Amino acid sequence: MAENPRWQRASRVRLSPRTLVTSLRQRLREAPKLSLRTLVRRHWIGLSLLAGSIIAVAAVDSWLLTCGFAGCPTASEIRAFHPSEGGSVVDEYGRLIGHLAIVRRVNIELREVPAYVQQAFIATEDRRFYDHNGLDWRGFMRALVRNVGSFGVREGFSTITMQVVHNSFLAERYHGRSLRRKLVELRITRLVERELTKNQILEHYLNVIYLGNGMNGVEAASRDLFGKHVSQLTLAEGAMLAALPKAPSTYTPRRNAQVAQSRRNLVLGLMADQGFISAAQASAAERQPLRIAENEWRPSTVDEPTALDAVRAIVDSVLPDVLKDGDVTVHTTLDAALQRSADRAVAKQAAAITRETIDSYGRVSEPAQGALVAMDPGSGDIRALVPGRHTNKTVRGGFNRALFAKRQPGSAFKPFVYEAALRAGLSPASMVDDDPVEVMSGRTIWRPANYGDSYAGQVTLRRALTLSANAATVRVSRTIGEPSVIAAAHRNGIVSQIPAVPAIALGAVDVTPLELVTAYAPFANGGRKVRPRLVTRIEAPDGTLLWSTEIQTMPVLDPRDAYEITSMLRSVVDYGTGRTLRDLGVTGPVAGKTGTTNDGNDVWFVGYTPSLLAGVWFGYDTPRPIAYGASGGHFAAPAWADFYLNGWRERPGADFPVPDGMVMRVIDPESGMLATEFCPRRQREYFKPGSEPQLPCNMHQEPFESQTVDNGESLPQDVGNVLQSIGKGIGKLKKIFRF
Repeated sequence: MAENPRWQRASRVRLSPRTLVTSLRQRLREAPKLSLRTLVRRHWIGLSLLAGSIIAVAAVDSWLLTCGFAGCPTASEIRAFHPSEGGSVVDEYGRLIGHLAIVRRVNIELREVPAYVQQAFIATEDRRFYDHNGLDWRGFMRALVRNVGSFGVREGFSTITMQVVHNSFLAERYHGRSLRRKLVELRITRLVERELTKNQILEHYLNVIYLGNGMNGVEAASRDLFGKHVSQLTLAEGAMLAALPKAPSTYTPRRNAQVAQSRRNLVLGLMADQGFISAAQASAAERQPLRIAENEWRPSTVDEPTALDAVRAIVDSVLPDVLKDGDVTVHTTLDAALQRSADRAVAKQAAAITRETIDSYGRVSEPAQGALVAMDPGSGDIRALVPGRHTNKTVRGGFNRALFAKRQPGSAFKPFVYEAALRAGLSPASMVDDDPVEVMSGRTIWRPANYGDSYAGQVTLRRALTLSANAATVRVSRTIGEPSVIAAAHRNGIVSQIPAVPAIALGAVDVTPLELVTAYAPFANGGRKVRPRLVTRIEAPDGTLLWSTEIQTMPVLDPRDAYEITSMLRSVVDYGTGRTLRDLGVTGPVAGKTGTTNDGNDVWFVGYTPSLLAGVWFGYDTPRPIAYGASGGHFAAPAWADFYLNGWRERPGADFPVPDGMVMRVIDPESGMLATEFCPRRQREYFKPGSEPQLPCNMHQEPFESQTVDNGESLPQDVGNVLQSIGKGIGKLKKIFRF
């Protein structure tokens, strides 16, 4: 059959598409009266082959035009391409504070790269770079001949443009060598050549090319191998970099100096052959020894804000693969200057507490830890966040104590007791007994005691909170009921479960620093609950909005109750357990509360001004007593003051405004009654209508040189003399107070 000429001619007819089409046309002309159905039935094989061929060609063409049906990069995407440096994280003012991921790359402009370094890469990787349009046909044919002759892949034909495409637009789409990858690569290469100039392509190449040891781009590799910027490289050093792309791990001078030097000299020879340098220059450079930097280069994270780990966690939760879209910009609510101050204050005080523990108990198995949360009380935007003290500055991540560590707040929880009392109709001038108290708790009797077992007798609610009197606070809680206290805390922002037991009045509940600080916000902002916010929006490299979130607040507290609590907490700072702030130089309107657990394991201070709310906690990851006599006033408040004084400036004239619907009365601060001419001290107090005192003071009956002060102002005399003037000696006060 193979020798039959007729069969051979028939085979050629069947196998040639052009002959097949011509034959079909001739037969159609010869049989014009045949119906379409008859024609299809007689020639269905040929028609099927023709239709299949057309469909196959169209499918392949569509596949190429759409870059494998995955979509080709648009012209704007190609022009906007920027080799990733790990994404940018900026503060509320747009200042760079860090990166989402550590990428060992430093992007530079082409003008920063010496001409001989550029020429070294061109001579080695793509000698006709400036002459072709992305595909070097001569190089392609040469590689094809060598590969066919060796029955394998012995030589590639990738141009510089193709390598840019390979390391950028296709980096996450295909892995390994394949025909489909190469076809898509060629398609995108043509698009890149159409949109970018040769110099732009070369600049991208010098920034994306992998040069071993985790380094991407010539600047990172230059710092790693030679300890200097690429602009400072010699000809020999530039040739060494150009020797690396073919096999970075093989030719790295740190692994095999002799092999690396031979490869470098080969690059110098290529540069001379192509006229970039003279033979004399090549010979001189070949004689230069390789001098490699002793230490490898790594992007530094020592000065990186500790808040960045929380930012990364948020980005990972909302856009897990966001860096695949390029160098996104993450806009945060942080204030870079305030964050630096927070990091320093927590690290400094945690170190001091560790020394105090050693002085008290002789040794520690771990360093003391601390956490800080600072936010705008009006919006909930977090201005600073310290998750803990990083004892190893080279290690990132770790447990975020500010967000997840649950500890008892001690007396820092008491403001919620007094909030519930005000909501129930009491006022800052209402009286309560600060005497020993017994509470039945199940089958046992609980006897909460004041510090030093000292008591002040009958006091106003303001003074009870100022002195952080345990017995008085428990009486208030018992009077209004623990469910009311729990409701107040949850209403403000505490999300942890709170047991309905009498001890919650003294902070027997586990909360995180973020929870506690958030729950203080309604006191500071006039009664609105806030939702903490750390990231405002995430933008693509071209500015396209990828994700955003808005400020969320809701009213939960009568603005008048919020003002009264703030007024009482100002007294804590001016005259009570928070007086440390004044001693350390904090001025202006500040309200706050200290907190200490009974065993001295945890110390707190939460304080706020009209524009900033912040809370600090210190303790050990494995709970243990901090030091003898540990207290929030002694250990936590100084860190708050350090953070505030070195990181924040309050607006001139800022103050907590008195809300509408309040009445002012001048009262006697001892009795809580309307002041008379016989009262030694007078105090301006604001009340909700109906809660103000109606009767004049009956405690003082003799004339006295009186002075009138506002409820939140500091007296022009020290705290000891102020409290002596109301009948309490400073010696006894030191027993009552827990500074």
